[in-house]
Amino acid sequence: MQPEHTDQLITSLRTAAQRITGTRSLTDLEATLDQIMAAAVDTVPGADAGGISLTEQNRVSSRAPTSEDVRKLDELQNSLHEGPCITAAEDPPPTGLVVADDLADEDATRWPDFAPAAVEAGYRAMCSTELSTAPGWRAALNLYAAQPHVFDLSAQLTAGLFGLHAALLLYGADQASNLSRALATRDEIGQAKGILRERFNVGDTEAFQMLTSASQDTHLKLVDVARWLTTDTERRE
Repeated sequence: MQPEHTDQLITSLRTAAQRITGTRSLTDLEATLDQIMAAAVDTVPGADAGGISLTEQNRVSSRAPTSEDVRKLDELQNSLHEGPCITAAEDPPPTGLVVADDLADEDATRWPDFAPAAVEAGYRAMCSTELSTAPGWRAALNLYAAQPHVFDLSAQLTAGLFGLHAALLLYGADQASNLSRALATRDEIGQAKGILRERFNVGDTEAFQMLTSASQDTHLKLVDVARWLTTDTERRE
């Protein structure tokens, strides 16, 4: 890669990071996915459209597609269980990159059902990058191009680096979301304990034991018992 191309890549990645983090939306996973995908299409040479395939708890979903065609193609790969995004997410090569130079030339050993559908939709090349994200996730960032042979080594390097960059942002968004849920759960349990302490004149430990006993007896999660108690108290008041 030429020095001027290296500078351009670094600048593009820095700009993408600033745009994403500048919105303060890392706690909003969907907003983060949208921004990652838009930045990837803008950054990787030759890319015309893109989407993210995310597998969570054995469920595959198409996230942040830049067009309806891409959403349909991502979902087709998921339903067929074949295509660059499936390979990148489930069986990636050491580089993490899966490239289809010309989907019109793909033989039956690779994606015999998906490739013709992609060509019919107007896309001749694809570059899918594995996203190493949170435990239990399998994901790939998928770039589509209308012209064949556009994802050269320079574009592949950019896509690979952007994939690493995007994976870190996704992981950060997931951790922030988990932290927000944990804090909300802690607050709800704290409010429920306060209600029990006041209502039954017991200490903090006894109030927590009452909640856990109710959880076991009703087969509900502790936070659901706490939420019911606080909601019922607010309704009565």
